[in-house]
Amino acid sequence: MRNKENKHLGIEIDPALHYKLHYISKYYGRSANGQILYLIRQEIKAFEKAEGEIILPKPSEEN
Repeated sequence: MRNKENKHLGIEIDPALHYKLHYISKYYGRSANGQILYLIRQEIKAFEKAEGEIILPKPSEEN
C-alpha cells in the first residue's frame, strides 16, 4: 500500500531509456521504481559528500 506521506514523481521517458532501465533493474533484482530510488540516493550521497549535507527545511518552510 502506498504511503500517503511520500511524494509522487511522474516523468516522461523515451522508449529506449525505459527498456534499458527495466533491463538494469531486472539484472539487480529491483523494480524500475526501486532502481530509480537507488540511483537518486546514490547521487544525493555523492553530492553531499562533495558539497556538504543538505539540510531539510522545517515543515512550515517546505514548498
